[in-house]
Amino acid sequence: MKNNPHHDASRPRWTRRAGILLLAWVLAAAWGSVVQTLWNMQALEDVGVNITTGEWLRVIGQDLLGFAPVYGGILAVGWLVALPVASGLARWWPTGRSALLAAAAGSGMVAAVRAVDAVAPMPVFIDATRGLAGLLTMAAGAVLAGWLYARLSAR
Repeated sequence: MKNNPHHDASRPRWTRRAGILLLAWVLAAAWGSVVQTLWNMQALEDVGVNITTGEWLRVIGQDLLGFAPVYGGILAVGWLVALPVASGLARWWPTGRSALLAAAAGSGMVAAVRAVDAVAPMPVFIDATRGLAGLLTMAAGAVLAGWLYARLSAR
């Protein structure tokens, strides 16, 4: 590791990876929050509600503060299981590490959201995930975040 210019000998490797994972998690939580907000706002416009640009931006901001932390908790539960499994598999397939972690982040998100839906009193907890298109759009953020984590933590 001495020849690696990206390695900081004064800081354990796990702390660097934890920071990168936190960055990826924040990205995925923000993505999911914005997607669900846009999904809901569009549904309102589809039934004739006129929403100004200022209202769109205000609601997106409110949801980033109010919903993103809740969604981030759901996401973290899914990742807590999926990412270690993918990391273990990557030991046998190191060239597939990025794909494995990206797929794990997305599938962990889907599994966690579906688990919450199974115990929530309403039909679905996040309306955007009611259909496949919304679920995949939200999962895309988790996949991107998993890929980003894989790429940045590999250095």
